[in-house]
Amino acid sequence: MGRTLLLVDDEENILRSLARLFRRDGYTILSATSGDEGLKLLAENDVGVIVSDQRMPQMTGVEFLRRVKEHHPNTVRIVLSGYTELESVTTAINEGAIYKFLTKPWDDELLRKNIREAFEHFELEDENRRLTGELQRANDELSMLNQNLEKRVQEKTREVMINLQALKIAQEVFEHLPVGVIGVDSDGMIVVANQKAKALAAGSSLVGMTVEHAAPREVFEALSAFPGDVDPWYCGRVDCHGEECDMTISQLDQESRGRGLVVVMVPIQEE
Repeated sequence: MGRTLLLVDDEENILRSLARLFRRDGYTILSATSGDEGLKLLAENDVGVIVSDQRMPQMTGVEFLRRVKEHHPNTVRIVLSGYTELESVTTAINEGAIYKFLTKPWDDELLRKNIREAFEHFELEDENRRLTGELQRANDELSMLNQNLEKRVQEKTREVMINLQALKIAQEVFEHLPVGVIGVDSDGMIVVANQKAKALAAGSSLVGMTVEHAAPREVFEALSAFPGDVDPWYCGRVDCHGEECDMTISQLDQESRGRGLVVVMVPIQEE
């Protein structure tokens, strides 16, 4: 990005002298002979540093730079004057309207050094503003991501709670079914059994035991005879420790990713 310098002085010979001095430093030079003209140039150009005379008709340098600060606060504003007028200049410096006060006549090298430092200050502040803006945008994005993540976590938590409640209800329903249900894995071990199934097995805990040792004899025999190619398979009536039941055997659904059988025993109601 190029460096643009605005010179404001009501004496045109001073403007020409300053322009010759600063042109060797590669600046884009803008010149104005009044504060009003300077404000117009500022409205049309991106200016980094302003050097203004103090004693000008209609609008003093301090008044001009105060207006510049209001509309172009990022510019570096310098007064270059042969009149000290310390009170007004000091007040402007304290207000932040003026970055530095330099006197006429000037030393060329010292003035060039001051203007170079002013541009370095402007560019450093500009970089700080850019980095601050990027940091703010990153923080805003992170805040949005956190909000979205929190919302998703809340939704997921609610979904899990609903599923847990549904599972709890399903377990309650399963336990209190009026029919006996036994789940048997591929090794013949009973992995699940509801209360009715335990009652039909004469109170045995069933779960963790093999069908051969825990289930009624006719239930074990029916399981051993299960053909596998008929699903579900109605086994007919079996004796469950003195209580007759209609028995059906089904294979676990492939979508359940389980391997085993489900045995359903429906007690026969006497007419």
